[in-house]
This record gives sequence, C-alpha cells and structure tokens, in this order.
Amino acid sequence: MKSILRFLFRRHAVERELEAELHDHLDRQIELNLARGMKPEEARRQALLSVGPVEALKDACRDARRGNVVDTILQDVRYGLRLLRRNPGFSLAAIFMLALGIGANTAIFSLVYGVLIRPLPYQNGGQLIVLHQQNTKAAAPDLRFSVKELTDYREQSHTLEGIVEHHTMVFLMSDSLGAERVQTAVVSGNFFDVLGVKPLLGRTFVDADDRPGAAPVIVLSYPYWREHRGGDPAIVGKIFEMNGKPHTVIGVLPPIPQYPSESDLYVTTVQCPTRSSERFKANRKGRMMVGFARLKPGVTLEQAQADLSVVASQIGQAHPDVYPPASGYAMKLVGLRDDLTQRARITFFVLLAGAGLVLLIACANVANLMLARLLRMEREMAVRAALGASRLRLLRQLLTESILISMAGGLVGVGLAPLTFSILVKFAARYSTRAPEVHMDAPVLCFTLLIAVATGVLFGLAPAFSSQHAGESLKQSGGRNSSARRQTLRHALVVGQVAVSLTLVIGAGLMMRSLLKLSQVDPGFRTDHLLTLRLTPNFARYNTKPELLPQLTDNLMRKIRAIGGVSSATMVSNVPLSPSGIASGPGAVDFNIAGRPLSQGQLAPQVDTTTADENYFTTIGQPLVSGRLFSEHDGASAPPVAVINQTMARHRWPTENPIGQRVAFGFQPDAWIEIVGVVGDTREYGLANQAKDEIYLPVAQRGGFSSSLIVRTASDPAATATAIRESVRQVDPLIGIDQVGTLEHFEEESMAPPRVTTTLLAIFAALALLMSVSGIASVLTLSVTQRSRELGIRMALGAARWSVVATVVRQGLGLVSIGIVFGLGGAVLLTSLLSTLLFGVSPTDAITFAGVAALFLIVGAAACFVPARQVTSIDPLTALREE
Repeated sequence: MKSILRFLFRRHAVERELEAELHDHLDRQIELNLARGMKPEEARRQALLSVGPVEALKDACRDARRGNVVDTILQDVRYGLRLLRRNPGFSLAAIFMLALGIGANTAIFSLVYGVLIRPLPYQNGGQLIVLHQQNTKAAAPDLRFSVKELTDYREQSHTLEGIVEHHTMVFLMSDSLGAERVQTAVVSGNFFDVLGVKPLLGRTFVDADDRPGAAPVIVLSYPYWREHRGGDPAIVGKIFEMNGKPHTVIGVLPPIPQYPSESDLYVTTVQCPTRSSERFKANRKGRMMVGFARLKPGVTLEQAQADLSVVASQIGQAHPDVYPPASGYAMKLVGLRDDLTQRARITFFVLLAGAGLVLLIACANVANLMLARLLRMEREMAVRAALGASRLRLLRQLLTESILISMAGGLVGVGLAPLTFSILVKFAARYSTRAPEVHMDAPVLCFTLLIAVATGVLFGLAPAFSSQHAGESLKQSGGRNSSARRQTLRHALVVGQVAVSLTLVIGAGLMMRSLLKLSQVDPGFRTDHLLTLRLTPNFARYNTKPELLPQLTDNLMRKIRAIGGVSSATMVSNVPLSPSGIASGPGAVDFNIAGRPLSQGQLAPQVDTTTADENYFTTIGQPLVSGRLFSEHDGASAPPVAVINQTMARHRWPTENPIGQRVAFGFQPDAWIEIVGVVGDTREYGLANQAKDEIYLPVAQRGGFSSSLIVRTASDPAATATAIRESVRQVDPLIGIDQVGTLEHFEEESMAPPRVTTTLLAIFAALALLMSVSGIASVLTLSVTQRSRELGIRMALGAARWSVVATVVRQGLGLVSIGIVFGLGGAVLLTSLLSTLLFGVSPTDAITFAGVAALFLIVGAAACFVPARQVTSIDPLTALREE
C-alpha cells in the first residue's frame, strides 16, 4: 500500500517543487533589477525575459513529465517483476509457451531472411539479372544459350552493362598428391567484374585470361579451398594439371552463394575444350550456357525487359529456321535474388505462417491465463483506482507486465532457436545456394525483439481492456463473478485457438498424406543393394586415342564383376534419383521420326537421352515390356539401335508398334536409329515427377564410356565400396571417383525436402493442439470454480451430478464446435497455399478435413471432461448454507 500511495503523490510533489523554484528565481531577479535602479514594471519584464517565462515553463514541465514518466515506467517494471515472482506457476507457464512460439518464429525467420530477404553479397546485387530464353508455345520456359545468341544480345541490347555466361563441366584435376574430380564453372573473363565480387586471396579473371592462347588459370571457390585444400594461405601460385595443361591458381573467392550452382573452381571459356571449339561456337543451336547481366545505372528491370524483348524478336525474324514462329521464342528477365530463391519461396513462407499461427495460439493461451489471474487482482486494482490511479495508468501497468513476460519468453526463444540451425541450413541447401547465409545476426535479433514486444502488447491488451471499473469490482462479493464481457472474451479466445490450430493441423495432415502417397510411388526399378560411383578418366589422355575408351570400359567391368559379392555391374550416363540428376532435370534433344517429315515451322519433338551398356536394365531391375534389350553384339560396327520407355511409345506411336521404327536426332539428321525394345517407365528425376519421353542408347555406339558405375551386390552395398574403389584404381590410377552412394540413400534424399517440411509442420501442429487443449481445460476449470456455488445449489435442489457434468462438457464442446466451423473455413482458404507442395492430395481433401475435425471433437471432449470432474467434488449442502 505504501508503494501505491508514494506513486500517486510523486507527480504532484514534482510539480509543486518546480513551481516553487520558478517563483523564487523570479523574486530574486526582480529584487536585483530594482537594486540596479529599474522601475518596478521594467524590473519584472526583465526578470521574465531572463527566464523566458513561456518557454521555460514549457521546458521545465516537459522535463518534469519526462522524469515522472521514466520513474513510473521503472515503478511499473519493478511492480510487474514482483507480481511475476509471487506467481511462479503462472509466470513459468506463460514464458514457456511464448518461448516455444517466439523460438519457432525466430528460427524460421532466420531461414526466410537468410535465403529470401537478405541483400545479395555482391556489389549492387539488386542490379543483377538472369536471362531466360523461352519457347512459350513449346512449354520450354528456360532454354540455355549458345555462343551466337549471347553475342547477339551483347551487341544489340542497350540497357545492360555486361552479359556474362556460365556453364559447368566435370574435369579431372591432379597434382603430385593424386587426381580428383572437380566441378568446374566455365565463365566469361569479366564474370566476377559484372558480379561485383572481390577475391579473398589473389585476383580474379581479367579479359586477357579469356583470349585464345592465354595461360590457363583457375580461381578456387571458398568451400573447395577450405575443405579440399585445408585453407592453405599460400595456395595462390600453385599449379595443377587439368585437360592435359598446367593451370595456375590465381585467386580464392570469398564465402558467397554461387550462381547458378555450387562449383569447386572456375576457369575461363577458352580453357573448356567444348566451349572453345570453333564448331561449337558456330552452332546457334549449341545451347549450353546460362546468361546473366547487370543493369546499367538508372535502368529498371521493366525497361531492360522491353529492350531485350525487341532484340529477341529481331533474332527470331533473322533466323526463322532456328526460332520457328510456332515456338513462341521470347526473352524473360528475372532478378538474380528472385532466381536464386524461387524454389524456396512458397515452402519457406508456409513454414513461417505455421510458426506464426503457433505464436498466435500461444498469445491466446497466455491472454486467458492473465484473464484468470486478473480475477484475483480485481479488488487490488479497484483500491488503486479508488486512490486516484487512472484507467490509463492501470492499463499501462498490465501492459508492462505482459511485455515483461513476452521479453522473457523471447530471451528463452532466442536460446532455443540456434539448436535447429544445422537442420535448417541443410534443409535450405536443397532449395538455394544461399543456405550458408542462414544464421543469427542483428536483423534476426531485431525481428525477435519486435515480435516479443508485439506479442506482449497483443496478449496484454485483452485482459487490460476487459478490466472492470473500480466501483463494480468493489461491489462484487470477493470478486468471484466475472463480468459478461470478460466471460465472452475468454470464450472468444478459446474459439480462436481451436480455429487457428485446426487450420494448422489440417495443413500438417495434408502434408502427411502427401508424403505417404509419395513414399508409395513405384520408381519403376529396384533400389535395394545398388551402389553407385561417378568416374572421371583423364580425357586429355584419351582424346588422342579415343579407341582406348571402350577398352577402359571393358577392363573396368571385368575387374568389378570379379569382386566377391558383386552380382552385376553396369555403366550409365545418368544415375536414377541422383541429386545432380534431380537438380538438372530431364534433357530435351530434338529428334525426327522416319516417315513423318516436319512441316514448315513445325517444332521437332524432344526426348531425354541416356547411354547405357547391355547390363543396365537387368542390374537396376527395369522391366522389358516388348522387343529386346541391348546385347554385346550392339557394338560400334553394328547398326545403331535404341530402347524407349512406355511413355515415349504411347506418345509417339499410340496406335502402332514402335518396334522397328526409326528415329534420328536433330544434330545428326541422317543417322537413323532403329528402336528394338520398350521398357517400363521410371521416375529417375524424382518420385513426384511423371516419366518423360526417354530413349536409351548403347554406350558402345555413343563414344565408349559412360560416367556412372552402378553395382548390384548380394549384401550391404556400402561394404563393397572400398573393394570397388581399389579395383578402379588398379585399372587406371588417374580415374577420379566421387558421388559414392547407394540408390536407397538417393531415394531417401529425394524425399528429404517434403519430409522435413512435413515434420516441421507436424511439430507446429502438435504444439498448437496441445496449447488449444490446455486453453480449453483452463477456461472450463475457471468457469467451474466461479460457478461452484451455483452448481452446488442446482444439485442441492435435485439436479443429478451427471447432468451438471454434461452441462459443463456441453459448454466446452460448444466452443470447440464453433472453433471447428471457423477453422474449416479458414483451412479452405489457407491450405490453397500448399497446392504446389502436395502430391496426389487435393488442398481440400475431404478425408483430411473430416479426420482432423473428428480429432478435435475427441480431444476437446477429453479436455472438457477433466474440469467437469470438479463438479463431483462440490458439496451441495455447503453451497446451500452459503446462499
């Protein structure tokens, strides 16, 4: 009571002291002026001027008020802390719930900010754009560029400062310690200048490095330098052999996201045998590169889009044979940051929305707890109001307490969030190369602070504005009967909790059903007991003697098949479900069908190609549907043959037998290939992706060597990896070996993104359901406590206990039912965001909606039954005597 009185009178004391000081100062100044011989009126005027009466009074009052506000805020904080210490159960429950909500939001926001929002770590990164060639009428949204196409855009565009190219190759790099396969980015000489990237060590490329005859140089990426070269500070100047030439390291990049994919090192275009060949440079259809550029200063993306659309139209008109009008050739520009994050955007925002809903439910739960606690404080609040505290003053006290709770929850949440970062970074890496930028820093902490304060205000306003007038509280008997307004607010909070949590649980349920359906998809081949390895021979050694490549393949196969425990082995160009294959997607090669000449302007059909040996289909268990498979007789001197999948047979020969039909590729229009077999469809580019037209070609007829080895073993395939590596080294010690893994692991990895998304949503949904159940139980418990006398009197007058219990349960289930109705309506709107993430399940799946609604009714009934049992402990006679 002393602290309350001290607070109420402090402001008046400060104002009285200020007024007394001003009067004393004026009196002294007037006496001094009179002593100087001034007339009384002049002496008073000069005294007022000396203090600047209006301004001085205003400033002094402002200072007094400012000091008073600071004091009262500190008093509110101290008072709030005392209240929290006096109610440890309430405080810990509220802080724990908010910590879960704020921690989840902090973790997911760090993901969203690091990948989607954080400015690119390039100079003026907002000016970088990606160029996408499109055949809009042929459903080809992203064509690669040829050298001639890039040259045309460089020469004819007026809005771009520089257009650079990028493509990746796999080379074998060696030094005195051995050879290794490296993912190599082949880029323009001004690549890093356009990007605005400064090296960590050494220098990057200059134009002279990209001219014919230039000395071969390489720039290492930061991850490769750290992980494969031990972060050697003296790496600049070291020499490695690649493509039969010595390459000098001239620099190391800083830790930046690489576009469009992660690479080990960078070389200029003149160092790539394919890119630098005159035949490739002269082929307008030889598309292999990604193009991007920097906007000129003051140029907008829309202006550049208009400029390059004109250039694309001119290119199409100049070369109608390459760009038929029926293809809808066009150019689309996209900001580099948007292009880097387009695959992640929907998934990350769905997770952020889920975390936000959990926090909203936590706020509703804490608000209900504060409403219940406020009942015990009614008389105290009423006494403070009677002693002169304004309603605004009491409101500020309640908000201060709620903000203290939310800040404590925020601190605990910030401590919990980093525990999930390693998982989130791995998750983000599947969507964007910006994953390493996910970490806790100032923007994330500012977001946490903002959300903690906003949370405190949100759940603090409800009990604050529901507090009754002091007089009403004093009139109530012990403050035990709450007002209708507060009762309605508590019920509304429960309804809101149920509605929001039901929406979240439905979203998690849809993702679970989708994941279940995805796991039941037949990939079209067996994944068990299969080990894969990627092999890279020193092609510079075999370029002069290409006839040695078939011999190398034969030697490898004989050596590996002789290993104990190996059932079969095969060489293939694309490993089904491999991460690199899924990332790149199926190829699209133009082909013609014998007897079906294309009309003027008609687009050629496209197909994905795979080269494999005669053991491929039996090794992976891909079934033969009709015709035959490859045999050892389909060698380089035999007539060219091919095997196609069922999808291609159905698309291209729906009413004919494809066996015996002939096809030719666009780059070899006169080299006809006979189809000898049809095999079953496979989902080699992801279980969620339907099979595309696929044609398989014998490796012996297409160059003699495929880059991937697949081995079927009788036991654990990982146990034979060492023996297989050793056998490969015995055949050729300079062969690079990497991407060693099992096909079962690749299958699991292909499902990792939806699995992690589903798991996170399921965790959010479980938290939401748990909080909703506790919210229902706490509200009904309070209701039974407040109505104990009423319920006791009803039983004393003859009402059966079971009927009173049923009344309480019915009240709770009524709130749950209303929440379910609102939740179903909200779920229909919000789950549409999940449509792109679902597989085989509709966003309005009736089974999921009905199942979740039934779950909430069951869980709600259980939550209602616990407080309803309190009715059985009420003594009717005691209640009647009190009445």
